Amino acid sequence: MHRTNVNNMPESSRETETEEEKRNRQQRDQGNESSHNIVSIISQFADDNLTLVRNISTGLALAGVIVIARSIKLITKFQAASEIPARFIERNVSLRGKVHSIAEKGLKVEHVPIYLPVISPFLSKHKGVSTLLVNFAGVELTPEGRVWLQKNLAPAQTVWLKLISREGDILHCLVSQSRQRLMWSCSINEEVLMLGLAHTAPITGVMPDSRLFWRLHKQLHRAEVKAERKGRGLWKEDSLWERASKSVRDNIIFRLMRRLFKRTESD
Repeated sequence: MHRTNVNNMPESSRETETEEEKRNRQQRDQGNESSHNIVSIISQFADDNLTLVRNISTGLALAGVIVIARSIKLITKFQAASEIPARFIERNVSLRGKVHSIAEKGLKVEHVPIYLPVISPFLSKHKGVSTLLVNFAGVELTPEGRVWLQKNLAPAQTVWLKLISREGDILHCLVSQSRQRLMWSCSINEEVLMLGLAHTAPITGVMPDSRLFWRLHKQLHRAEVKAERKGRGLWKEDSLWERASKSVRDNIIFRLMRRLFKRTESD
């Protein structure tokens, strides 16, 4: 066997390989240089226009927040019951509102969405006041109850509406408000029942076999029983003298005697 000596390879072959390596190295150097130039140009542009870059970043972030907020209805002001997503009612979401006036069976409330200083002004399309018609879920007010609401719920007072069901343009809610002396909010549904200013009614839009139905029924029934035991409002009982006087007035013999007495006076 004969060994081939590398040193004995033709000189032209070594020169050819060297030239190819040079060309490859030059191409790599040119590619690296062009990439470096692009990065340098971008870096230089960012340094020269730092305020613009920051504004663009802020704008993109703001646009992202707006898209997310609008998609989940976080800062949307609801003008009507039909605008409230069904998932809000299914999850019994609580909405904040301002009392506008007292309705026949409940309240008229202006919805107050969550306010974000920069975003909210861009999304406020409606400048007029529109109200939601809110009924007290599971409660039927008496005329005295409406008078009590007019005295205790001033216009523009903040209330919280826990969505229970929707019936056309009417929202059936658990309405609560914060009191200055209390650390927690007070349920108006339960309060009017405990004062004897209302009585329990069927809970509209809730399945009778659901946990929500029985929880609400238990709370409202307990409040009504308290009023009945203490004789408040419509459960107030007449005193012994008032009951005796009423029974005498309603007695047939007593009424006949009065008629005879009036006839004798006229004769």
